[in-house]
Amino acid sequence: MARVDYSELVEAIQDGDEATANGLLQELMPRIVDYLVVTMNADRNEARECTQEVFTEVYDRIRKDKIREHKYIFRYITFSVKNEYIRYKKYQHRFTAPEEAYDQAEPAEQISNLIDEERMQHLEECLYELDKESRSMIRFMLKHPDKTSKEYADHFNISSGNVRIRKSRILNILHHCYKRKASK
Repeated sequence: MARVDYSELVEAIQDGDEATANGLLQELMPRIVDYLVVTMNADRNEARECTQEVFTEVYDRIRKDKIREHKYIFRYITFSVKNEYIRYKKYQHRFTAPEEAYDQAEPAEQISNLIDEERMQHLEECLYELDKESRSMIRFMLKHPDKTSKEYADHFNISSGNVRIRKSRILNILHHCYKRKASK
């Protein structure tokens, strides 16, 4: 019978015990991917991507000591990954409209397009505030969104876990920078 108590994972991450944490993650991640594939009828690649996104968020929450009940981490992760997958599918569904719908923008859409252009300008400014290494990494990821963490890791010569952590930190920095610039 498979284990459901992964409280050791929380403790290993909090204690900085990477060997134990990585071992538990190698055991847990395929189970979570299979959970999405079986219960949500998810494509395996979509399931991996959602699982990876959730693990990045969960890792940050654990490091910030925001997980109170360690013994329920498995339930928390499965619930989070299910919600992430639903969010992902809703986002993906937004772009399935027929091409005729994009022939001409209505006045309200034109204003929205201008706002989007302003957002992109703010994001571009935020990109230049990043250090050179982070800027290089995020630009590569944006140019190659279909690559896996393993492929990013190979390209940057770092571990897959390090890729997820750096990506999360860079996105967090960009988010805060954007909020600061948009509020001006």
